[in-house]
Amino acid sequence: MAAIQPTADIGLVGLAVMGENLVLNMASHGYTVAVFNRTTARVDAFLADRAKGKTIIGTHSVKELVANLKRPRKIMIMVKAGAPVDQVIDELVPLLEPGDVLIDGGNSHFPDSTRRTRALKEKGILFVGTGVSGGEEGALKGPSIMPGGNPDAWPLVKPIFQDIAAKAPDGTPCCDWVGPEGAGHYVKMVHNGIEYGDMQLICEAYFLMRRLLKMEPPALRDVFDRWNKGPLDSYLIEITRDILGHKDEETGKATVDVILDAAGQKGTGKWTVISACDNGVPLTLIAEAVFARALSAQKDERVAASKVLKVHPTSFNGNPQTMVDDVERALYASKIISYAQGFALMRAMAKESGWEINNGAVAMMWRGGCIIRSAFLGRIKEAFDRDPNLTNLLIDPFFTQEVSRAEESWRHVCASAITHGVPAPAMTSALSYFDGYRTADLPANLLQAQRDFFGAHTYERTDKPRGQFFHTNWTGHGGTTASTTYNV
Repeated sequence: MAAIQPTADIGLVGLAVMGENLVLNMASHGYTVAVFNRTTARVDAFLADRAKGKTIIGTHSVKELVANLKRPRKIMIMVKAGAPVDQVIDELVPLLEPGDVLIDGGNSHFPDSTRRTRALKEKGILFVGTGVSGGEEGALKGPSIMPGGNPDAWPLVKPIFQDIAAKAPDGTPCCDWVGPEGAGHYVKMVHNGIEYGDMQLICEAYFLMRRLLKMEPPALRDVFDRWNKGPLDSYLIEITRDILGHKDEETGKATVDVILDAAGQKGTGKWTVISACDNGVPLTLIAEAVFARALSAQKDERVAASKVLKVHPTSFNGNPQTMVDDVERALYASKIISYAQGFALMRAMAKESGWEINNGAVAMMWRGGCIIRSAFLGRIKEAFDRDPNLTNLLIDPFFTQEVSRAEESWRHVCASAITHGVPAPAMTSALSYFDGYRTADLPANLLQAQRDFFGAHTYERTDKPRGQFFHTNWTGHGGTTASTTYNV
């Protein structure tokens, strides 16, 4: 049998929704793509349908896939995160040569990408762990791509990645090198965490207007349509508008009204909150968004509790249009907090890991293609252009002004939610974070006294330099021995 003449620019393993659409995207930009799927019937079906007549080569084994690739070989893996990625890597590595590139484009946990980068470097293989955001449509028409891993791989994959990525309004590709090791998947993880926050805030805004103002989906659809023409202009506001305008064919009701209120999650939000705890960053809003999904999943328990823990609703007596406007401003202010916390987390992780993540560049990568894409991200890019070392978005003059302008409405909405028993955990936690962040003196002095009282954990003093620790013998018989001082 004659040897296969390598003609493919890149290979891809895993023809699920994202994999298929990325392949079609690559082919539409002039690249020849070799594809493989463990269930080979899927390869044949793809070639006979969506890939027919395109520069796409179907293969029935990883050996055949590799044989079709030009050197240095580039292979993108689009399979379920975790062990399946390692299994594919283990199958491919014996067939590769030093200088070849393996790309994991799934939702992998960033420590796995760090481990794979290091392990494959020892074998001469260049690993890229890249976040890909935008869902099915984004994968096909242009996603946001967040690559990290071995920097030597970047020049080899850069042309393809930047060609197929979404473009910002100024034409800049929504793809750039994020950093070494697991940096790419870390940024994608934080993106997903912010996405959790955005979605929860939108749900709370919807719920407040539905419960307090008794607004029906068609009217709410009009509200979100108007909001999408202002500062809240974004993909998530846009699809919320479309969802609220959709009717269920079977019942004729608004589709949103026949969907069970039990949310799912795949883990990236949880990973973001865990990383925030590890880095000592108060990611309160995103944590509440994760826990809101967990609470929603307890549907049967909530239904039972609603029969025991009776709600005594009071009617809303304010001006409905004023309330709608207040909810818009509260949503906008809370959104600022979500991004402020997310970017603060990336800054802390970059400092901890030495990855040097460029927050301004990340904001640009998220301006198009991804789920959280919005006009708002341009303002974040401008903030980091003004001060690349910005510690928190709230300190930037633009965002300081925006939050101040929205504050009265924000407080009114949160107070109304609490008064009327409408849960708004993300919006209210955002306000609490804002109040805490701008308060020079918090009650942690009492907390430190409590810790020192029961555990001799020591404390710092207001009249002594930072870094000096003291212990008080509170009871008179506790002794002077103090516990080791440390921070988690």
